[in-house]
Amino acid sequence: MNNIKKIVFLTGTRADFGKIKTLIQILEEESSFSPFVFVTGMHLLHEYGYTLLEVERCNFSNISRFSNHTDETTMDLTLAKTIEGFSNYVKEIHPDLIIIHGDRVEALAGAIVGSLNNILVAHIEGGEISGTIDELIRHSTSKMSHIHFVANELAKKRLIQMGELSESISIIGSPDVDVMFSNTLPNLKTVKEYYEIDFEDYAIAMFHPVTTESHYMVTYANDFVEALLESDLSYVVIYPNNDFGSKAIIKAFDKLKGNPRMRIFPSVRFEYFLTLLKNSKCIIGNSSAGIREAPLYGIPTINIGTRQENRATHSHIINVSYDKNEILNATQSLPDNIDTSLDFGEGDSAIKFMEALKQDQFWEINHQKQFKDI
Repeated sequence: MNNIKKIVFLTGTRADFGKIKTLIQILEEESSFSPFVFVTGMHLLHEYGYTLLEVERCNFSNISRFSNHTDETTMDLTLAKTIEGFSNYVKEIHPDLIIIHGDRVEALAGAIVGSLNNILVAHIEGGEISGTIDELIRHSTSKMSHIHFVANELAKKRLIQMGELSESISIIGSPDVDVMFSNTLPNLKTVKEYYEIDFEDYAIAMFHPVTTESHYMVTYANDFVEALLESDLSYVVIYPNNDFGSKAIIKAFDKLKGNPRMRIFPSVRFEYFLTLLKNSKCIIGNSSAGIREAPLYGIPTINIGTRQENRATHSHIINVSYDKNEILNATQSLPDNIDTSLDFGEGDSAIKFMEALKQDQFWEINHQKQFKDI
């Protein structure tokens, strides 16, 4: 490669930023690449912690902000607004590559803009099972992308099953593992002092809306909160994402305020969250952190409801319904001796990502996608 390649990363949530952070950092240190970060979505919402600040703390060279907020009930309009804003941005930047992650509408918007403007699109962690509407978004995003950076062989097989070319898929592991086992995480004392967490032992509670069950979310959220109040554990409670139904959950969390066993946060900085997770008694709710990160740390998960359906099959996971009594019983029977041998990489995702981008054939991938029959 003779010229400097412009790489645009699109981030819409605290979760996807945790996945792409190390990839941006490694490109910042490489003179042959110029990374740009397009920040939108939950990052710009004060109600959810205004996590734009977390992105800005990284001191990346090129950060742009765009508010795509419409209303939690109109994900289609949020998608449309993101497409419009991101389209204007890429026409200004003229990137060589767009990097997107996961199964959010922002990722789908990035893939649509890139593919319709003849720009290479690379999708991180495609080929996985998400559950609910997220699954449709993840697979649609993969089909609109030219290149795939996946976590493991199973994800690669799923993409091949979807007609993707094997040579367009690179297994790099899950990029957040790079951070999880790095020596840069703060210690627990620092984290507890920063967030004023006074209790010694605690569990983490994260409960997200299920868009396909939105009409039940008030009941689900209230039962979840009642289970937390009646259990014997102390909790670090973190707000949900901003999908349809999130307002019902946030309102239910009001019942926890002022309780000495509860600390409630709109968001927690990624590295600080990992330290809290690593030292917790368990994680309870329906977050993907209970499916991906928790088992790698040997932390039990109480997985509630259908949001992680088809993903929650590890020995450390107690799967329960939304019933309050089932949730309570699970808090009293947490498993020991958890198997931590999951296939999400060796903590070198950023290095493998960089190695792929340095190959000349990477930039010669056909912008006209082909469908490979099995």
